[in-house]
Amino acid sequence: MDTLTIIILIGVAVALFYLNKLKNSKNMIPPQKFKELLQEGPGVVIDVRTRSEHNNGHLKKTDYNYDISSSDFETKVEKLDQGKNYFLYCRTGARSGRATQIMKRKGFENVYNIGGLQSLVNAGFEKE
Repeated sequence: MDTLTIIILIGVAVALFYLNKLKNSKNMIPPQKFKELLQEGPGVVIDVRTRSEHNNGHLKKTDYNYDISSSDFETKVEKLDQGKNYFLYCRTGARSGRATQIMKRKGFENVYNIGGLQSLVNAGFEKE
């Protein structure tokens, strides 16, 4: 491979990475919007990180820990009531973005990526 081909391949890879990141973040809502939605009505908060990450600290408001990288993630999601509001978070917002997309493909309309745990804690949400 010549140098130009390598540069083009690297450029395409970087572009795809950032497009995927943008796609995952488009459904992300800021912590303030999350607070407002919780005040408007109840919602289910799901930590989509691994069990060990969850055990090392999670939002006090967390209802479920459904690891998106687990083989049974979609099975667990399919058992949820599609009429409720769902708020998903992880460490940075990337995995919760993917989980949000999965739930939307399965027919959930009110599902939100609330981003990363630390940004939520920084915004005043309690961690346990």
